[in-house]
Amino acid sequence: MFPGSFMMGAKDRLLPPSIPYRFFVAAVAFHLLAWVLLLVGNDGALGFVGGQGMVLAALHLITLGTLAMTAMGAAIQLLPVATRRPLGPVWAIKLMFILYAPGVALFAAGLAHSLAWAQHGGATLCVAGLALFGGLVGANLRKVDDLPGVTRHAWLAVVSLAGLAILGLALVVDFTKGFLPDHMSAAAAHAVLAGYGFMGMLALGFSYVLIPMFVLGPAVPDAVGRRTALLSGLGLLLGAGGALAGQGLVAALGIVLGLAASVVYLRGMGTSLKKRMKKRLEPFFRMVWIAWAVLPLSLLAGLAPALGAPLDPWGSLWGFLLVFGWLLSFVTAILQRIMPFLASMHSSALGGKPALLSHLSPKLPVDIHLGCHGAALVLISVAFMGGWVWPLRLGLLAGLTGAIAFGVYTVEVLRRYRSHMAAAAAAHQQG
Repeated sequence: MFPGSFMMGAKDRLLPPSIPYRFFVAAVAFHLLAWVLLLVGNDGALGFVGGQGMVLAALHLITLGTLAMTAMGAAIQLLPVATRRPLGPVWAIKLMFILYAPGVALFAAGLAHSLAWAQHGGATLCVAGLALFGGLVGANLRKVDDLPGVTRHAWLAVVSLAGLAILGLALVVDFTKGFLPDHMSAAAAHAVLAGYGFMGMLALGFSYVLIPMFVLGPAVPDAVGRRTALLSGLGLLLGAGGALAGQGLVAALGIVLGLAASVVYLRGMGTSLKKRMKKRLEPFFRMVWIAWAVLPLSLLAGLAPALGAPLDPWGSLWGFLLVFGWLLSFVTAILQRIMPFLASMHSSALGGKPALLSHLSPKLPVDIHLGCHGAALVLISVAFMGGWVWPLRLGLLAGLTGAIAFGVYTVEVLRRYRSHMAAAAAAHQQG
């Protein structure tokens, strides 16, 4: 079954709770703000294939603000536990947040209002924070050789991070200088490295640890992790390279390899689930099912523009399924589970029994989020394909409602944790 060595001594490697939770709270806040901007700028959402404004700002609030912020918060806590090696000094992690969080806000404001100084300043802060994160992760992974399912995907994420940062800075400068030969091709390569490279590889790598742990299933064989890493690496090279060079057939070949990697990954996850000890899956897994269903769909949607189909609607649909369908569904699922999980682990710090996950996790907000998020995915996808305004607006309202519900869930988890700790402190003083 799941190797006990992963959690052995995990409490000794826990960071102070304020460290990872500042990343998680910021991710939830940016998630809510992104849906607000999409609703405000909904007139530009249909047919969107690039260009500054509310839609591009909202997209980066999700990618940089929610997806990457969650990945950073999860990695700083989970990697030291998984690898049994420290990630780095706490001051460096705090500096990473101090650079990155304001950078995301400033960059999004610059995109929303076409302010070059804000775009350049925000992008510089974001890249500085991401570079610090990449350096800490790389240093942690250098001497790890017993977790190929995690480390190979994490290395692919670090390499993708470097590529997307370089392309991202070039794209920002190109808004004012116009030096790139093909802005759209560079943007497509940037999206591939950001979505399937950086975030996608972290999602796959952490899946091999988190999913078996949460469902009490057997560990996924190392051979599966090696296979998905190899297929994914080749797919990223061809997909991003083909997009950058404007070679659609090369990019399409990369997509086919990505589909093969997703099949191997999903089969590995399915095998672990079938043999799990916990027969009843927890509520967070409903979002995982959505993410796993949309992952291959996003790759299939990407085939259309790679083979010459018009970017409107195929490019828009591909980007939406990648960011909001596959990645946002998976990340909010992990947030839904990891926030109370870490709170429960910290809750016994003063002695006594740890808080139960069921006590820390309110059910109604996540039920609302699930329904609204699913409705938003369907309605907005239909709107893109048909060019219809009314399902787009309904979908954006559903997405915003779901984001509000998820924000309520986050606040309630933290409130219940603090209430438990206050009661534990009082009992400790009396004892």
